[in-house]
Amino acid sequence: MRWSVEFDERARRDLAALDPSIRRRILDKLDWFELYGAKETLVPLHGEWREFLKLRVGDWRIAYTLDVAHQIMIVHYIDHRSRMYKRRRS
Repeated sequence: MRWSVEFDERARRDLAALDPSIRRRILDKLDWFELYGAKETLVPLHGEWREFLKLRVGDWRIAYTLDVAHQIMIVHYIDHRSRMYKRRRS
C-alpha cells in the first residue's frame, strides 16, 4: 500500500513561498516518499522538535509526522536548514 502525503496550513504556506525549482525538488521527494516511505530511515528530531521526523532535500528540511495506521505523512514545516530549527513553532 502506498503512503499518502497531506500538508497542514503552515506547510502549504511554506511550500507556496518557495522558488519553483526548490518547490519541485520538495514535491519530488514527497512523491518518492509516497512510494518508498516505509523503507525510509526515519530521522527523529530532538528538543522542541521531538514530535517530528525530518526529510532532507539538499539544504532544505521537511518536518513531518506519520499516521502509520492509515499510512499518511503529515507535513508541518518546510524550510531551509539554516532557519528550520530557529523557527518558532506556532
